[in-house]
Amino acid sequence: MTVEDLISGMLREEGGFQKSFRDILDNELKMSLNEFCQVAGISQSTMYKLLEDRREPNLRTARQVIKALKIIMRSEESRFIAVIASTNVVDSLPKSVDYNGTEVIVKEYPVGTVEDAIIAAVRAERDGALGVVCAPIVAPTVEKILSIPVSRVIPTGSVTLAVDRLLASL
Repeated sequence: MTVEDLISGMLREEGGFQKSFRDILDNELKMSLNEFCQVAGISQSTMYKLLEDRREPNLRTARQVIKALKIIMRSEESRFIAVIASTNVVDSLPKSVDYNGTEVIVKEYPVGTVEDAIIAAVRAERDGALGVVCAPIVAPTVEKILSIPVSRVIPTGSVTLAVDRLLASL
């Protein structure tokens, strides 16, 4: 059972969310509701009401559950940070970084326009990125549409180098 099964169960029938979520919790994750709530940041009382009272979740809660499931179900190999930048920048990036003893993959999303960067950010989140690194010009927009962390590139060194090169060519 996957997150997609949870969503289709929720849309298919009343009580479908509860059935699908319980199946994922018991058979896939093999974790207690309390453990899930701690990871998801959802109160136990909210989840108990949903599972016991047969109430349907509101959109905010459903999003939190889906986001938590995606994080929990993601294997170690698929943990990656998306870097959205021009082709010449992404070509020089490392393929992975070490974070507290865990290797995190750096996945490149080369773009040429602001619009491409916004589309790439959405694609990166759908692909399962832990977070997105992008230019400051698109970061405010990307932060509004994604539910994962966004970090801005602050290119002070490269800007200074570009200014020096320009001055030298004058």
